[in-house]
Amino acid sequence: MPSLQTALPPELANNAIRLYRECLRRAKYIGHRQHNTELLVSMVREQFKKNMHETDPEKIQKLKDDAARGLINHILFEAEKMSGKKFSQSPFESPKAS
Repeated sequence: MPSLQTALPPELANNAIRLYRECLRRAKYIGHRQHNTELLVSMVREQFKKNMHETDPEKIQKLKDDAARGLINHILFEAEKMSGKKFSQSPFESPKAS
């Protein structure tokens, strides 16, 4: 299965510290808008701390993919909100009849 990280810039996707920082930035941004910044930031920190001593390369890749997926989803959400267009359809949504 190809890595989801190809959708992110390589300097971000290949570096756990940069990925962590970007996740924190997004958590702060979302938290500010939803008035729960501390909760979201602590959730991001907790997930990264919980897995900071992981040594299995496959598990590390999966964790990085999960973080990248979260970032990509947020970027798409914000882009959809700004443009008013829906870029992707959930497999659970039924197509709207015209």
